[in-house]
Amino acid sequence: MNPAYSPCPQWLSKAVGIVMKPLISALCVVLAFGGLSAQQTSRQPSPGHTQVPIWPGAVPDAQSVAGPEIARTTGKEFLVAGRPAVGVRNVSRPTMTIYTPQGKNTGAAAVVFPGGGYQELAIDLEGTEVCDWLTRKGITCVLLKYRVTDVGPYPKSGPYPESPMALEDAQRTVGLVRLHAAEWHIDPHKIGVLGFSSGGHLVAAVSTHFDKRLYAAVDAADKESYRPDFAVAIYPGHLSLSAAEWDANQGARKFAIRKPEHETMADKQFGLNPDIPVTRQTPPTFLLQAEDDHVDNVNDSLAYYIALKKAGVPVEMHLYAQGGHAFGLRRTKLPVTGWPQLVETWLRTIGVISE
Repeated sequence: MNPAYSPCPQWLSKAVGIVMKPLISALCVVLAFGGLSAQQTSRQPSPGHTQVPIWPGAVPDAQSVAGPEIARTTGKEFLVAGRPAVGVRNVSRPTMTIYTPQGKNTGAAAVVFPGGGYQELAIDLEGTEVCDWLTRKGITCVLLKYRVTDVGPYPKSGPYPESPMALEDAQRTVGLVRLHAAEWHIDPHKIGVLGFSSGGHLVAAVSTHFDKRLYAAVDAADKESYRPDFAVAIYPGHLSLSAAEWDANQGARKFAIRKPEHETMADKQFGLNPDIPVTRQTPPTFLLQAEDDHVDNVNDSLAYYIALKKAGVPVEMHLYAQGGHAFGLRRTKLPVTGWPQLVETWLRTIGVISE
């Protein structure tokens, strides 16, 4: 969360090491969206838009939830650019909502993954508001409400491989968009992913796990490629080796982290999460993070950038001195919040949209 607005005290974030950042991320999410002053409602798309279930029947690897799906609007304890945010919890039936371009259609599409520490989804700040921007630029936006359960130890919702649910939902959705590309006036070779925080990790996960589906095929959508054509990760988490080590030790099942045989200081600081297997086939990627992000450390972006460069993947990264975490698209006096224009320029550079 952005330290300027976060209910999570900065001293707590600074006091722990990089390894503990996922814990602090989760704590901040709970404080931000689960406070006593939060308003609780059900969440429906804006008029003219319909949520479509991405699974025709039972979901794979289903996990229990604490209760019915609920949306919570924050109070004064968490404001971004002076406005509250909405978090959705207990998502057990994932859906996608299609937002069609306003005006000229570029043929490009982006599947959007909101963040929320894999515990809930910042559905407006990092979801619907993103779609409003993309559609104004002629890009179809597919907002994925992926599963977040937050009950008990892993395999509750969380980063892959501790939990497969979110990555399964992401793979399935990219395949669905490609299957319906003609119907939705989308170029099947211009389908990308865009995510924030934990959703930024999901961007990297689906960008590097496109050669093997995590679930048994359901229908024709699962015959389509689910490799994104481009990827945008904004203040991503869970990407560094140290973050992966923390994740691997959570829950009843422990995961062994594969480390370099002769681990160096650089490996410890800038080593990549080994469950993000970057290859030359990883799609072109845009990264953005603030140096003072005390929720997901800037080393997450740096580790992924270094791995992409080594693999020969086209990558562009922007780091800012200030900005914190969870600022979404809401413009403030901080330069980092002007990032959407940088993404638009990058998309032109790689040929996804034209001038």
